[in-house]
Amino acid sequence: MITVYKAKKIITMNPSQPEATHIAVRDGSILAVGPEEAIRGLGEVKLDERFSKQVILPGFVEGHSHALEGAMWEHLYLGYFPRRDPEGNYWRGAQSIKAMQQQLRDHAGTLPPGVPLIAWGFDPVYFEGTRLDRRALDAAVQERPLVIVHASLHVMTVNSSMLEQAGLHRHADIEGIMVGEDGKPNGELQEMAAMHAVFETLGMNLFEAVGSPAALRRYGQVARNAGVTTITDLYNPMTDEGIRALQEVTSELDYPVRLVPAMSGLAWTLEDGIERLQACREQGNDKLHFGLVKLMTDGSIQGYTARLKWPYYHDGESNGIWNAPPETLKDMVETYHQAGIQLHIHTNGDEAVELMLDALEGALALWPRCDHRHTLQHCQVIDHAQLRRAASQGLCLNMFANHLYYWGDIHRERTLGHERCQRLEPLATARRLGIPVAVHSDAPVTPLGPLFTAWCAVMRETASGRVLGEYERVSVQEALEMITLGAAYTLRLDHLVGSLEIGKFADMTVLDQDPLGCQPRDLKDIGVLATVLGGRVHVAE
Repeated sequence: MITVYKAKKIITMNPSQPEATHIAVRDGSILAVGPEEAIRGLGEVKLDERFSKQVILPGFVEGHSHALEGAMWEHLYLGYFPRRDPEGNYWRGAQSIKAMQQQLRDHAGTLPPGVPLIAWGFDPVYFEGTRLDRRALDAAVQERPLVIVHASLHVMTVNSSMLEQAGLHRHADIEGIMVGEDGKPNGELQEMAAMHAVFETLGMNLFEAVGSPAALRRYGQVARNAGVTTITDLYNPMTDEGIRALQEVTSELDYPVRLVPAMSGLAWTLEDGIERLQACREQGNDKLHFGLVKLMTDGSIQGYTARLKWPYYHDGESNGIWNAPPETLKDMVETYHQAGIQLHIHTNGDEAVELMLDALEGALALWPRCDHRHTLQHCQVIDHAQLRRAASQGLCLNMFANHLYYWGDIHRERTLGHERCQRLEPLATARRLGIPVAVHSDAPVTPLGPLFTAWCAVMRETASGRVLGEYERVSVQEALEMITLGAAYTLRLDHLVGSLEIGKFADMTVLDQDPLGCQPRDLKDIGVLATVLGGRVHVAE
């Protein structure tokens, strides 16, 4: 049976036919797109007019987020900005240390004795004065281990009970275990190695919670409500159990999203990681696409763990730390590239970008490869010389546009200063240089919402309303491409999704307004009514 969807307007992202009013679907794929007369010769069809007064776009593609968005809501949310969870419940967050401490006390009272309390989303950069330490946490909760994962996911703070249980009070010399004036660990743990010591003690790893079918289903629910039909999990441990969960959930008829996991490279030896990825390539399905590896170089700018070039941090804080020695990271780039695997590389600071540009340049010189689509992720303060190098190497960039709103004010005042903030997420320059570009939310670091992300790219406004880098603004049309076809290109899926063209999956997003017809300022307020995945309608909640 051929189903024809009629809409007030269809924005196709197909440059040969940018707009249409009808789209025909058969067996989950697009059979035809065009005006009404283009559909008439298809034979017997079922006309579906439920979206006749709405606007249809290609299903949004989120090229950098994490299935942790479906897992973290099992724990207490302590972010600075209020948020809603996948079920629509309102979480007020914490706008002061005292408010955070009270929420911790209240939540501890709901837990059985001795059970660890885990919270997430806290961002100390919003609070003046000293950084959060074990003493502030001990004042709230002493009788049980307490772990607070920061919003960046690159830092955590724990109380004294947790430090003692993990034995970290005896290891102040390990990089990433921060110490106070007394030379003892102060409770702040930076980057993966230090944080994993806590996870080992707890007998659970938050980063492996993505292997839960329940978390993956909740992740799909979040994606559907945001209009996303193809989503990534860009730091998946790719355990046997996790792969089985991915296969199980994506095989469910009602699962509303296509999922692209990227293997966390630092979790595997090079030989085992390549073998694991090559074996996974044959284990996917129409809604599950393997093949990417994720490398973590530095940390986050707002967490002061990103690696910046001179003059480093604007407020004089010490430079960040590497998640692995630079030579190890270079070896990983060369080895995975030689194996024909696509790299997605976390590079927040410009020093991390420089390291990876050098590594990729060397790998491409030794093993030239057309259309590799290696992608630098975040690259928030990538400079213009680095952009030109990225263009010459054929790299893709996926920039964290939401950063402009959530941390733009902080970066201008404290971490980066005025000039570097003018090139924060330099999207317009990247497009002028012909670099394939996408934008992302990095959920759960910021809420999943491609229209908000597009708004950030267009308006470049901070939470206080200040415009950062007006010359790096892009048009609404360009921003829409970045959350559809541009993101699909970075995932090597643009032949299947990202635009509405014959032969591609019938993946669509239904909106209550035309994003090209409203004021750019209103882009973030457009409502998502439904998604269509392979011709199957999923109503947003």
